[in-house]
Amino acid sequence: ALGLGTMRFPTIDGDLSKIDEEKTAEIFDCAYKNGVNYFDTAYPYHGGKSETVFGEIVKEENLRDKIYIADKMPVWCVEKEEDFYRILDEQLTKLQTDHIDFYLLHAMNGERWEKIKKLNGLKFLEKSKAEGKIKHIGFSFHDTIDVFKTIVDEYEGFEFCQIQFNY
Repeated sequence: ALGLGTMRFPTIDGDLSKIDEEKTAEIFDCAYKNGVNYFDTAYPYHGGKSETVFGEIVKEENLRDKIYIADKMPVWCVEKEEDFYRILDEQLTKLQTDHIDFYLLHAMNGERWEKIKKLNGLKFLEKSKAEGKIKHIGFSFHDTIDVFKTIVDEYEGFEFCQIQFNY
């Protein structure tokens, strides 16, 4: 029912790119031992280091087959179709896994949705899913309800959406 996000790992001296790996591992251990099995990361978190630290913890603790990994495609970094594939392969390498359970188009809005369609992003998602690199296709969302409805109505392949909600 609950997941743990990796956007705000403990840091050293307040530097977002310097993750306190020992404290972070303690947080993961506590979360996992208390029933959390959904862990969410993203390409830009902690200056691109969140996925790497997360992947190391999952490997060291032998958790890969016991948890669900969610990760996100940074649509704003994509300039051409090939970038989708390159970035996903980078993410898989950083995470030290051959697949991502829940893969999201990150921070979708109207402009990014148009970019996804223009650069064959939906084809990328379907191909990656068919190859087993991702298990479920979704998106995180940052726009109006009208844009949300447009995105959902225009592509039937979405299996989930992650919205901003934190209690």
